[in-house]
Amino acid sequence: MATLDGDKIVAALRGGFARDLTRQGLLQLAAERIHAAGAPYTSVYLYMLRADDLVLEAFAGRETEHTRIAVGQGVCGTAVSTGRDQNVPDVRAISNYIACNMWTRSELVVLIRRGATILGQIDIDSDEPDPFTAGEEAEVRKVADALAVLL
Repeated sequence: MATLDGDKIVAALRGGFARDLTRQGLLQLAAERIHAAGAPYTSVYLYMLRADDLVLEAFAGRETEHTRIAVGQGVCGTAVSTGRDQNVPDVRAISNYIACNMWTRSELVVLIRRGATILGQIDIDSDEPDPFTAGEEAEVRKVADALAVLL
């Protein structure tokens, strides 16, 4: 299993920012670099908060029809409504789970926040059950924190 190197992704994001990469470009770069770590990072979605909806702005991996998610709905919406990251070892155990595809078994959602303000989130789906350790979550948090500054 791959271990994500958040510091390398943050360095790539800072380099992109220095080269005047657009907001969309930075989000896409983050999605692609996280996904490139390999298993368990099956699909990576970056949703940004607009009013009461999370709007998909970048992804790497499988496409999803869920381009807008209401705050409070599913794992992604719950992260925003509670203000807490979500690490779901088995999505089948979640009653309000919104399936991006039938193969996903676990999900990690890390909020992108500037101070108390939630800007969006990094949503990671995995085909493996319970793969996201506290260490993996901490590496994704580094990326989310960098995005909060650079966007």
